[in-house]
Amino acid sequence: MTGSLDSGKRLLYDASAHLLLREDDMDQTGQNIIDAAMELVVERGYTATTTKDIAKRAGVNECTIFRKFKGKKEIVLQAMGQKRWHPDLEPGDFMIETGNLTEDLCQFARIYMKKVTPEFVKLSLGLRTPELVEDTREGILAIPLIFKTGVTEYFRKMYEKGRLIADDYESVAMMFLSLNFGFVFFKASFGSGLTEMEADEYIVKMVDVFVHGVAK
Repeated sequence: MTGSLDSGKRLLYDASAHLLLREDDMDQTGQNIIDAAMELVVERGYTATTTKDIAKRAGVNECTIFRKFKGKKEIVLQAMGQKRWHPDLEPGDFMIETGNLTEDLCQFARIYMKKVTPEFVKLSLGLRTPELVEDTREGILAIPLIFKTGVTEYFRKMYEKGRLIADDYESVAMMFLSLNFGFVFFKASFGSGLTEMEADEYIVKMVDVFVHGVAK
């Protein structure tokens, strides 16, 4: 068990490294191009976004894009290293605990939904193309991996304190991750079409049911 936990901690920090990429010095024109490209990926997806569309949205000539970037793919990869276009979920988000399962899990869920927005979900879906999969997979995977590993460690501590009914921390963490991601995904996909429930109302009710299922 100890070996697997040490491995989990390494994964946690390895994943977080993908979110701490240094933002290269970028002039305003270059930044406008990046922002325009990512806005269009959110709206249309990567494949349907052209450099002509990006140039129009950024207010520049298309040739300006190719003077600053090799192409559309490089624009996206530059953006993935910027906080605006990548949630800044961090290991430290899951290291503060009160020992109260309900309070702590509500706090974790609020942090997750504040940082992993419907816009980011749309962006991550828009980037799922064969051309980008190898270059963006680890950066996108880092977000759920940080969450899963952080709450796995939290559940381990709570089990050792006698507050959980089972020691299968990873399964419990995956359930909790799914409950959070599912809400954000449906909001990104359907807005209020599926439910008008707001995030905080959902969090309070979801955590209450979840805790009743896993707590002693």
